[in-house]
Amino acid sequence: MLVTGGAGYIGSHTVRALVEAGRKVVVLDSLEYGSADSVVGAPLVAGDIADEDAVEQLCRDHDVGALVHFAAYKAVGESMEQPGRYWHNNVDKSVSLFEAVIRAGVRDVVFSSSCSVNGNPASVPVAESAAIAPESVYAETKATVERVLHWFGVTAGLRSVSLRYFNAAGASFDNRIGEDWTRALNLVPLVMKSILLDDHPLTMFGTDYDTPDGTCIRDYIHVVDLADAHVRALAALFADAVPQRATAVNVGTGVGTSVRELIDRAEQVTGRPVPCEVGPRRAGDPAATYADPSLAHSLLGWEARHGIDDILATAYAWHSKTA
Repeated sequence: MLVTGGAGYIGSHTVRALVEAGRKVVVLDSLEYGSADSVVGAPLVAGDIADEDAVEQLCRDHDVGALVHFAAYKAVGESMEQPGRYWHNNVDKSVSLFEAVIRAGVRDVVFSSSCSVNGNPASVPVAESAAIAPESVYAETKATVERVLHWFGVTAGLRSVSLRYFNAAGASFDNRIGEDWTRALNLVPLVMKSILLDDHPLTMFGTDYDTPDGTCIRDYIHVVDLADAHVRALAALFADAVPQRATAVNVGTGVGTSVRELIDRAEQVTGRPVPCEVGPRRAGDPAATYADPSLAHSLLGWEARHGIDDILATAYAWHSKTA
C-alpha cells in the first residue's frame, strides 16, 4: 500500500504499525516537513503527490492496492494567512493523487481528516452526525477532501474511510519516533517545551470558559492508538465491512481533559514544574470537544488503550532525548 506523508508524525507511526501488521508499504513524502529517519521498515520515495505520472508508476512498481493519505499542511493560523497555499496543497494535490491511484487500480483509501471539520460543536461528545462547520481554511480543506472522496466513490468506485482525529499526542513506547516540536502548536509538545527549555512558559489561552476549571477541554489520543485505527480501517475496507463508499469515523478516547488537568498530570508524570502564564482566549476555540468513539468501536473494532499519563510519559521521554 502507498502511504503519503508517511515521514511525518502520525504517518510514521502508522507506517510502523502497518509493517508490524504484515502489510507491504511504500512511503511517498516530499520531506518538506517529514523526516526520512522516522520511516521504519518501509521504502521511502521523495516526491510530490501531485506528480500524477510518478504516483501512478510508483503504484504499479510496488503493486499498490490501497492508499493511506496523510500528506497535508496543518497549521490552522497559517491557513488563515495563506489560504491559497492550503487550497492548492491540501485539496488540489489530493485530487491529482486520487486520479493517479485510481488509474493504477487502487480502490481503497484511508484519509487523515480532523475533528476540526465540526468547528465549535453544539454538544459533546461529538458524533459523526454533528454539523460540518469548519472555522478555519485548514478545517475546510479537510471537509472538502472528504466530499471529494464521496464523489470519487460515486463516479469511480473508490471506497474510503475518513478518520477524524481528535488531539494526537505522545511518542512511540520504545522512544524511536516522535513529534518534531519545531513548528508544533499543540498543547502537549508546548507543555514539554515549557518543562525542558528555559524561557518557554506555557500560555493558557483563556481561563474563563464555562468548564469546571475555566480552561478548554480536549480529547487527547495517543499516536500509537491513532496508528492502530488506520490499520483497522484498512482491514475493514479489505473485508468489505464498511457499509458506505465514503464513511467518516471519529477517532478519540471519549474522555475530555482540561488544560489545567493536563498541566497537573504533566507535573505528576515528569516530576517537574510547568511554567505557565495566562493569556486571552483565542478566536474559534471551543470550550469543550471530545469524541463519541462508538462508531470506531462497532465498525473498526477499535478503542483507545492508552490514557493521558502514557501520552505525557512517552512525550517527555522523546522530547528529553531530542531537546
